[in-house]
Amino acid sequence: MKRLLSPANLLFLLLGITLLFLPAGHHSADGNQLLWLIVVVECLYLLFVFTVRDRIREQTAGDLTALLYAILLAWEMATTRFGLLDPMLYPTPNQIMTLMAGDAKELAKGLISSLRLLVAGYLAALATAIPLALVIGWRKRLHSAVSPVTRVLGPIPPIVYIPYAIAIFPTFMMSSMFIIFIGAFWPIFINTLNGVFTVDRRIIDSARALNVGEGTMLFRVILPSSLPSVIAGANIGLVLSFILLTAAEMIGATSGLGWYVKYFSDFADYGRVIVGIIFIGFVVTGITFCMDRLEKRLLRWRG
Repeated sequence: MKRLLSPANLLFLLLGITLLFLPAGHHSADGNQLLWLIVVVECLYLLFVFTVRDRIREQTAGDLTALLYAILLAWEMATTRFGLLDPMLYPTPNQIMTLMAGDAKELAKGLISSLRLLVAGYLAALATAIPLALVIGWRKRLHSAVSPVTRVLGPIPPIVYIPYAIAIFPTFMMSSMFIIFIGAFWPIFINTLNGVFTVDRRIIDSARALNVGEGTMLFRVILPSSLPSVIAGANIGLVLSFILLTAAEMIGATSGLGWYVKYFSDFADYGRVIVGIIFIGFVVTGITFCMDRLEKRLLRWRG
């Protein structure tokens, strides 16, 4: 009974009553998309609550669901029911859901275009930053020579390279990949470098006692031991890469999620601008979730 009276369930009832019985104000009631959405969310929430036995996860799910309902309720009341906000700048939830469903094909094409650039640039950064950091971190003389360069170039915001990269590279794809590469490279490189210095000296001494080669030392001993720092840098680099990609697409692209937002903002179609922002939020959340799962799998040996 206590679970059924949780804040999430009470807000669900309040939002449902609002949608079903409270008359629309300045906006006409334009469909039942929001009602169907909260019904689906509530069913998933109840299924989660009654199947998961982790109290902390249950509380987190309840808090997130309650927050979602509160935002939707405030949005619905301020637009559809009372018309407190400018309808051009603040479309109703039902209008946003209708636009998102209608533009699903365009959003999917933009997602594919963005992910293709993101994956190419990000993987290139991983493939170069990690080996370089391992080699440079392992050799003290090399590290002393490279460290001043890192302190100068690392803090430069990668976004300042966007106009110049678009100008010097023959295609937007190449310039975007370069920007993503730069954005991801430095966090991965610096965190991996720091990870090399935090490796327990006893592990290194034990490996030396076994007379392992330098390649084995770097990739079978140093890399696994510094993996937490590597993954931390990879996470930072991935989020930064997506931000840079979206910014680059808003400047010079003809496809992609950033282009979608910029294109419709030029025509003052703010409903689709909000659709693009929400969709980008979903994509970033999905990518972050996948990275968290990968991190837990790679670091499960830490307990």
